[in-house]
Amino acid sequence: MIIKTAIKNFEKSLGFKNEIIWFNVMFMSAYHIFGLYWCWHYAFPVKILTVLYAFSLYILNGAGITCGVHRLFTHRSYKAVPALKIFLVMCFCGAGQNTIYQWVRDHRLHHKFSDTDADPHNANRGFFFSHIGWLMMKKNEEVKKQGKKIDMSDIEADEIVMFQEKYSKSLRLFFCYILPISLNMLLFNEEWKCAVAWQAFIRYLCVLHAEMTVNSLAHIYGYQPYNKNIIPKENKFVSAVTFGEGWHNYHHSFPFDFKASEFFDRFDWSTYLIRWWARQGWAYNLKEATPEMVSAMIKRAGEYHIVN
Repeated sequence: MIIKTAIKNFEKSLGFKNEIIWFNVMFMSAYHIFGLYWCWHYAFPVKILTVLYAFSLYILNGAGITCGVHRLFTHRSYKAVPALKIFLVMCFCGAGQNTIYQWVRDHRLHHKFSDTDADPHNANRGFFFSHIGWLMMKKNEEVKKQGKKIDMSDIEADEIVMFQEKYSKSLRLFFCYILPISLNMLLFNEEWKCAVAWQAFIRYLCVLHAEMTVNSLAHIYGYQPYNKNIIPKENKFVSAVTFGEGWHNYHHSFPFDFKASEFFDRFDWSTYLIRWWARQGWAYNLKEATPEMVSAMIKRAGEYHIVN
């Protein structure tokens, strides 16, 4: 009791609005530190096929996040046939994150109350909090209060998503760790310690931190050609590491647009994939902001017009 009180007093003295989850702090810190140690000793020498395999999974996991939980399940910017939805769910499970239900609820809350106390990763609280610190703390009262009001009926009615919600821990363990490491060893005859280094640490942590740049860097650095009255910004680096999610000023201006950007660029592999799926008949009802809507937004609130 004395230790718990001391910890709370320490948190209060630092001005935290959220109660720190010390287990998460220690676990995430240990994961990064041990991962650095493990990779220092066992990541090299490595087969080129192992590196290419890790990068391929990075792309698939990224698709599960960008094309799956973000553009499909959260924003409903397009529709997908069941087989494609299952594929995207598996790709997302490979990223080793929370459930789709939790991801969608938090992201819808983020859009509704962006960069306020009701935003789970409010960028006004600094880079560290918006990037990864929010995962080390309990949600504050405003986030919990507003989070209960988010409409999740479409997610609750989706059998595929709710299956993932029910078996998320097993699916995450299998698709993020067991299957990638096992295939790395079996298909490429990679030594198990090296396979663990590239799959459990390098690939997993690269996916995690690339995704988190959308919450942090894309809310801190960049420009605001569509709406200068909001914090989200256009950030080319973020777009590069997330395959198209860095054009954040546009995305927060038109969250329903399946492209998450006005113009297709060489980094936006996610838009290319969705368009290709549409040509195959696997994705349909793709939603886009019209040129008239974009022009009106720029004239009303934009920093300046951008040229393609």
